[in-house]
Amino acid sequence: MNLYATLILAFGMSMDAFAAAIGKGASLHRPSLKEALRTGLIFGVIEALTPLIGWAIGLAASQYIMSWDHWVAFGLLFILGSRMIVEGVRKKECRPEEAPTSHGFWLLACTAVATSLDAMAVGVGLAFLQVNIVTTALAIGASTMIMASAGILLGRFLGPVMGKWAEIFGGVVLIGIGCSILVEHLGLMS
Repeated sequence: MNLYATLILAFGMSMDAFAAAIGKGASLHRPSLKEALRTGLIFGVIEALTPLIGWAIGLAASQYIMSWDHWVAFGLLFILGSRMIVEGVRKKECRPEEAPTSHGFWLLACTAVATSLDAMAVGVGLAFLQVNIVTTALAIGASTMIMASAGILLGRFLGPVMGKWAEIFGGVVLIGIGCSILVEHLGLMS
């Protein structure tokens, strides 16, 4: 795989993390650059690890993981998205300064895992190609870190405009990503 193919793959793998980060950033009260970088780092590290795990699994048993990874991703994203929607609906319209300024580590890690399961599936496929998996995983992780950090900062500007709808929007985005993964892997769209 050449440099251009690696960069395109890395960019493609980071888009779902970018969309999820916009929703996460929009639900925060003016997230700082530090919070954006923290979120980007969490997403990037997890996104870099999953193709390595997929590659290792691909060497051992590719058919097994590929038959259920999309269901796990869909389930996690659906649960996280539904939770965000319910919290957004329950939330009274509040002043922006009452919104949290950061998300907990475990919430971000669960979201990152859910959005990176497609990278694990890609890792399984890469096990059958002549690629430097470490370089590819690092490119995916770096791209995801940049895109997730940018998503948090973009969400910063969308949050005040959207108010309580920011969390609902974020939940809908997560569920949409999960549905997209499921549709793609089940081959429902040709």
